[in-house]
Amino acid sequence: MDFNMKKLASDAGIFFTRAVQFTEEKFGQAEKTELDAHFENLLARADSTKNWTEKILRQTEVLLQPNPSARVEEFLYEKLDRKVPSRVTNGELLAQYMAEAANELGPTTPYGKTLIKVSEAEKRLGAAERDFIHTASVSFLTPLRNFLEGDWKTISKERRLLQNRRLDLDACKARLKRAKAAEAKATTVPDFQETRPRNYILSASASAVSAEQELRVAQTEFDRQAEVTRLLLEGISSTHVNHLRCLHEFVKSQTTYYAQCYRHMLDLQKQLGSSQGAIFPGTFVGTTEPASPPLSSTSPTTTAATMPVVPSVASLAPPGEAALCLEEVAPPASGTRKARVLYDYEAADSSELALLADELITVYSLPGMDPDWLIGERGNKKGKVPVTYLELLS
Repeated sequence: MDFNMKKLASDAGIFFTRAVQFTEEKFGQAEKTELDAHFENLLARADSTKNWTEKILRQTEVLLQPNPSARVEEFLYEKLDRKVPSRVTNGELLAQYMAEAANELGPTTPYGKTLIKVSEAEKRLGAAERDFIHTASVSFLTPLRNFLEGDWKTISKERRLLQNRRLDLDACKARLKRAKAAEAKATTVPDFQETRPRNYILSASASAVSAEQELRVAQTEFDRQAEVTRLLLEGISSTHVNHLRCLHEFVKSQTTYYAQCYRHMLDLQKQLGSSQGAIFPGTFVGTTEPASPPLSSTSPTTTAATMPVVPSVASLAPPGEAALCLEEVAPPASGTRKARVLYDYEAADSSELALLADELITVYSLPGMDPDWLIGERGNKKGKVPVTYLELLS
């Protein structure tokens, strides 16, 4: 109990000394040990990294889960170390409503059949969104959160300790300065009336020596803590490299997600185009409108009456000429390239070439072809392939 009281009194004395030193520095009554410019730059870069990481983390969470109530619920589950319950995405909920509406309104009617097709597409979109949210959370959000809750807390702790060591060092410098002044006064000012104690000079000298020893200890502790803090701050460069790798993973997952959505909607568009052509002859089939017409060249009437579809083979041929006969087309002497297939593609007709993801094919273009299409060859098979499904290699 006696030992604890002494430690408590010592800690209280240290805290009071630091508080006095900090207050005098704020009022300009005490000198402050300044850190070197490189150290200050490291501190500024660390603070900037922490602030922007927090902003990016929060906004990415908003992107993945726009509902604030759902984000709060997920946060509470994480803090309680409990598994977050599976949540139905908006696309999956819409698919459920459409399927139920089709069953009630008549699954054999044109409207019911279309509702079923759209509901299946929305369900696939919802599943793709779920996969994207999971992948982005694991590969991007988790590393950012680990930095803020792990590395940054360690850096903040060491920085606070460095601040205390600096206050102790400056307090020792001030104490030594006062001791030197008292020693100089005791040795230079004569005492003709011998009013001072005889050991006054010796006491002043001893105080100066004690202050010098305390200063050396404080300087050593400050230097040691500054080196530890410096190493942690220099580790921010490794943090940037790690976050860069995570950012690449996030972009990759987002690219995959949007590519899946595009593929699902393109398939749905083809299905709706063929089915609607049977219901409204001459309206949806055989259209030569591009897949994404410019807004400036599309009138409201055309947009309402025409559903854009992927151009057919006949649309690739110049006016007045027959469609390309691919079997009779020879590849050019130069201009062929290798391409890697990014996604599976199902051929719409015999003029197109079905594709499998990650396979390599030879592609080339012919005069007058739509720039969104190329001629692809795989072995003895040949057909049109969409450019958006390819990665040109050479």
